[in-house]
Amino acid sequence: MDSMRNMRHASNIAWFLQWVLNICLIGLASVLIFFLVKETYMMASSMFSGGKSVTAYELLEGIVIYFLYFEFIALITKYFLSGYHFPLRYFIYIGITAVIRLIIVDHSDPMTTLLHAGAILVLVIALYIANTEKLKRE
Repeated sequence: MDSMRNMRHASNIAWFLQWVLNICLIGLASVLIFFLVKETYMMASSMFSGGKSVTAYELLEGIVIYFLYFEFIALITKYFLSGYHFPLRYFIYIGITAVIRLIIVDHSDPMTTLLHAGAILVLVIALYIANTEKLKRE
């Protein structure tokens, strides 16, 4: 009898924590959508304004940041669609995009750039392993 009450109590705690997590993720998605819209506006205004010219690196950095916002929103969407589960490969996609952004922004030291490229290679290998049939859950 005590074990049934403890299981029900644990189930209620898990339900409450899941509910709090879902509300927080919805809030985070709202903030990310706001910054995605802001980044869209900033990119459009910098490309089509007649005043200050934007360099190719700044534009490319803005595009990669845009994709980072997009990937995080897609990750949260996938979390809800896949039954409250974060797919590993989405984190790897975000990691690859973040390292690419780092290479674009700071490419002054060739050794650091080479190390970042090696990190991308490791992430791509991890993505290949994560997409094997044994690890694929979707």
